[in-house]
Amino acid sequence: MEFYDLITKRCSVRNYDKNRKLDDNTILKILNASRLAPSAANKQPWKIIVISSPEKLQEIKKCYNKPWFHNAPHVLVVKGKTNEAWQRSYDGYNSIETDLAILMTYIILAAANEGVGTCWIANFNPEILKEVLHLTKDEKVFGITPLGYPEQGSIYDENKIRKSIQEIVEFL
Repeated sequence: MEFYDLITKRCSVRNYDKNRKLDDNTILKILNASRLAPSAANKQPWKIIVISSPEKLQEIKKCYNKPWFHNAPHVLVVKGKTNEAWQRSYDGYNSIETDLAILMTYIILAAANEGVGTCWIANFNPEILKEVLHLTKDEKVFGITPLGYPEQGSIYDENKIRKSIQEIVEFL
């Protein structure tokens, strides 16, 4: 798909076909594209957890209590280690959230390119994820996304409501 068509058509999917799992090749295409995401100083302080087993999905889905989320056949968790991320020497800024946001963006765009739905979720219960995924003190989950094909007949409005270019850009 042409890039500008992709970013225009991509939308957050909240209606998944729970009976239609992605094949391994499609998942690997998405993950391979995300692997190419840039990070500060090329540290790549991340790991992507792909959850597909019914048992682990049942545990992980407790972190976000929305019915549509429970229908997704896969969930991706993006986590990173703050001690592996680049830090700015002037003020100690740690790039972990920026790096993980870029990674998640690559995942979402790669999935959309394959006709696969996602929905970036930050409103999850981190304590449940820490427990279920056995996260260490230094590991931080930045976002999760369901991964799956939209339910047949789902209609998504491609007329996105966004601020005008004049509202968001300042030319100096």
